[in-house]
Amino acid sequence: MKLDTQVIAQAALDLLDDVGLAGLTMRKVAAALDVQAPALYWHVKNKRELLDAMARTVFVAAVEGVEAPRQGQTWQEWTIGLATRLRRSMLRYRDGASVLAGTYVNDEAMWRTVELTLRTLEDAGFEPVEAGRVFPILLHYTVGFVIEEQARGGTEYDSNPYRRDHIEKVIDTARYPLTATLVDTLFTADFDAEFVHGLRVILAGVVATRAGQAI
Repeated sequence: MKLDTQVIAQAALDLLDDVGLAGLTMRKVAAALDVQAPALYWHVKNKRELLDAMARTVFVAAVEGVEAPRQGQTWQEWTIGLATRLRRSMLRYRDGASVLAGTYVNDEAMWRTVELTLRTLEDAGFEPVEAGRVFPILLHYTVGFVIEEQARGGTEYDSNPYRRDHIEKVIDTARYPLTATLVDTLFTADFDAEFVHGLRVILAGVVATRAGQAI
């Protein structure tokens, strides 16, 4: 197999289920590709560049085929669909959201997606500055949500502190009954519904702020 940045990034992503992001090393990626570690450095100089390449792979997969809103589709529905695509792409891999956090995705797919988002919002009546604030908000919410989702699902930690049995032991339910109920609700929550609800709250806030209403 001919090595290139994409091949290396995909091999690294495929390793995450076994080693997690904390255990990922250039040496392990090289072993998975049956090459010596120095061979990787022709394509990625260090782990930072490897993470950027991995993030690019996840993002490009998420936005493949994304087009402008269909006739009759609201800008809210379109942006929720875009964020949902990104969430699903990150969830394909253990620590998938942590891969994207703080990385730099330099790819035409990123710039095209940003352009589509800005045009969609400007067509909906947003001023350029207002439109420019929305994409980062959605991106940061989506990455943060999935980091928490994967943590609560136990995919990021061998000893998961979010386990219900652990929480029940550390919370005095007699003194903090409402808190105990909330914790139980978190573990029975529908992640899909919770994610979309959060997006709708954010978008409602965007509309209210744009209209100059007090929040």
